[in-house]
Amino acid sequence: MPISLYMNQHVPRAITVGLRLHEVDVITAQEDGASRFEDPALLDRAGELGRVLFTQDDDLLVEAARRRKEGISFHGVIYAHQLRVPIGTCIEDLEIVAKAGESEDMMNRAEFLPL
Repeated sequence: MPISLYMNQHVPRAITVGLRLHEVDVITAQEDGASRFEDPALLDRAGELGRVLFTQDDDLLVEAARRRKEGISFHGVIYAHQLRVPIGTCIEDLEIVAKAGESEDMMNRAEFLPL
């Protein structure tokens, strides 16, 4: 089953639009009414929906590491630095991950872009 993505509220709209043009299953925290959620709740929400969270927020990496250390399961995080990874690269790499990967591959993992 392809990977479905959940976009953190700080991800540029252009990334979401680009992914949708490439037929990647994406929803945003804003669309889901979760744009004011704190990081732990946002990661939980992505998991409730069976989605991998894409973020450019370093704090979510800290939360993912904490969960791994404490044995708390989550559906995965994909991270790209907002100044070092161009929007086009984010779109290309996220499309590859979403279409070639399996949801189970991302469980309790943090992946970094660029690939």
